[in-house]
Amino acid sequence: MKLVRYGEIGKEKPGVIIGEDIFDVAPYVNDYNEDFFSANAIEELKKKVEGGWLEKVEKPVRLGAPLARPSKIICVGLNYKDHAAETNAPIPTEPILFFKSTTAIVGPNDDLIIPKNSTKTDWEVELAVVIGKKASYVDEQDALDHVAGYVLHNDYSERAFQLERNGQWVKGKSCDTFAPIGPFIATKDEIADVHNLRLWLKVNGKLLQDGNTSNLIFNIPFLVSYISQFMTLLPGDIITTGTPAGVGLGQKPEPWYLKPGDVVELGIDGLGSSRQEVKSYPL
Repeated sequence: MKLVRYGEIGKEKPGVIIGEDIFDVAPYVNDYNEDFFSANAIEELKKKVEGGWLEKVEKPVRLGAPLARPSKIICVGLNYKDHAAETNAPIPTEPILFFKSTTAIVGPNDDLIIPKNSTKTDWEVELAVVIGKKASYVDEQDALDHVAGYVLHNDYSERAFQLERNGQWVKGKSCDTFAPIGPFIATKDEIADVHNLRLWLKVNGKLLQDGNTSNLIFNIPFLVSYISQFMTLLPGDIITTGTPAGVGLGQKPEPWYLKPGDVVELGIDGLGSSRQEVKSYPL
């Protein structure tokens, strides 16, 4: 299934995509949140979708992030060799982990707002994993049993905040609008091979990132298992798995960054695409 949330900001309702259309599932689901993912709700919803009548949602309609605010977003840094190389960073021997604030989450096509005092707002197309079952000290061979599905994520980063202001990377990752997620969560059965998906990103129509999840340094089962050794993963939590080469920080001969008026488009095979218009922080 493809899970979506639609409607005005703060008033999103749960739905599913069937073909090219969105159908309302609010009669069956309160929201796509921790309670939903922790139960056997995906299988129950499949049965209802296949066997019942659903009301089609009239378009156009705004898409929100396809899950309600999770308990945490765990990010994996430098998880593609080409991205590590372009930033002159060594290949990690273990996953580099950091957090992104859940207040950064917005819909897939909502505006990107450049933060106050920002000079280096950057883009990063990423495959994100949605946890479907509580995970603590999980073995790698069992890790995918704890995954509900996959989703497109743009891990926006303010490089000056991240790299020049001391402390952890979280300061450069957590600004409002820095986590557009969606358009939909694809349940595991929708993706034949999560380790062979093209991911791409364009700025103003120019293709800048063009990678494949086959090049992940640490794959999905390893990451779920590894992270669960340090913290409990709750249903609905997001693990975002890193970005391939082509970010602003790595541009040659000089890095360059987003400015108001730019348009960022991105996508992943089987997970759709998203589009963000870049705007200034309101004065």
